[in-house]
Amino acid sequence: MADSLTLELADFEHDVHTGIYSEETGRPQPLRFTVQVRFRCPPERFVPETPLSASKNYMDLKFACSEALGDTHYQLIEAVADHVCETLFLQDERVEAVTVKIVKLALSEADEKIGITLHRDRR
Repeated sequence: MADSLTLELADFEHDVHTGIYSEETGRPQPLRFTVQVRFRCPPERFVPETPLSASKNYMDLKFACSEALGDTHYQLIEAVADHVCETLFLQDERVEAVTVKIVKLALSEADEKIGITLHRDRR
């Protein structure tokens, strides 16, 4: 079995246009993202001189959860997670699977975490 590498962006907050209720629409709301990307490793080992091109830039994960979402209004956070997955798959053919967890911060009343987790394998 080949090695794989999991890259992670945890607890990244970004405002996204999402929601179906009148109090949610018309302005962005804060979402907290945790993204894990399973990445196919190169056949050689990682050594001190290994260049970034042998892995994936962590900033690509952050970009998928921010600028790549644009100003589009997503009714469901499931659609936001789907867009993040597809962005990461399109960025790099070595991405084998993506897991996106999104917490809707504006819904919390007692510090509970309300949200979804979407896992997608490359098809």
